[in-house]
Amino acid sequence: MGAGVITALEIHKRNKERVSVYLDGEYAFSLSLIEAAKLRKGQALTAAEVDRLRAADLVDQAVDRAVHFLRFRPRSAAEVRRNLSEKQFPQTVITAALERLAMLGYVDDAAFARYWVENRSEFKPISPAALRYELRQKGVDEAIIAEVLDGLDAEMLAYRAGLKLARRLRPRSRQEFRARLESFLQRRGFAYTIIRDTVARLIEELEAQDPSLFSSLDKSDEE
Repeated sequence: MGAGVITALEIHKRNKERVSVYLDGEYAFSLSLIEAAKLRKGQALTAAEVDRLRAADLVDQAVDRAVHFLRFRPRSAAEVRRNLSEKQFPQTVITAALERLAMLGYVDDAAFARYWVENRSEFKPISPAALRYELRQKGVDEAIIAEVLDGLDAEMLAYRAGLKLARRLRPRSRQEFRARLESFLQRRGFAYTIIRDTVARLIEELEAQDPSLFSSLDKSDEE
């Protein structure tokens, strides 16, 4: 439907924030309550005005969808774009929605990258190389990745990751303890030398706390 005269503006029964717009007695499109408040019954709309209102409302819908998606945790711009694409929004609409979300502070890749690194470092420490891979997968720009990873201590991350596991392990031998820790840290993306030094440090610290921890081992295994 193109140009027409507004014959009715009806608030949705299920969503009080949306208004149905009728042109020449027929349903034409819906708008947010804020946008619909700018219209009046009897107002004539050109075809260009109808197209503009429909396009603007589609952006509003995309922004609303994105805000819902962002409710659970921060997301990168690429993640939001993928989500909206899956909802069948046109790319031009998605781009406009992302621009508005950025302006409102909902989407900020630098802030997202900092959040991701801090959250991982606190709850699931992984190597800087693994963090770089994850951020790349989420579409974060290389310059931002380099900035947030700059100065990150791989040895500290490996120690924190290994310590969490070491406290839960009940090894039957030092050999088993070492093997499980090394395998775990390898899966977290740490380099061999860091893994070796981290495991040696953990064994030394745990034995200092409990000299009998590996008392069942023979001398050959303790070397």
